[in-house]
Amino acid sequence: MPTSILDGADGPIAVAAPRRAASPFAAIADLTCPSCGSSHVAQVLGDNGGVSYVCTACGRSWS
Repeated sequence: MPTSILDGADGPIAVAAPRRAASPFAAIADLTCPSCGSSHVAQVLGDNGGVSYVCTACGRSWS
């Protein structure tokens, strides 16, 4: 019986690539600011419960 899992390997050990967790921000990942073109966009709650966006680079907000 091998003393380590590496002792029993016949060659390189295949390792699965880590899976990325689903981001709650995946839906807004492709947004860019219409003013400056930055991708640093945050989703915020609007005045009447709607969804708005704000650019954290230049400060412009839109919905």
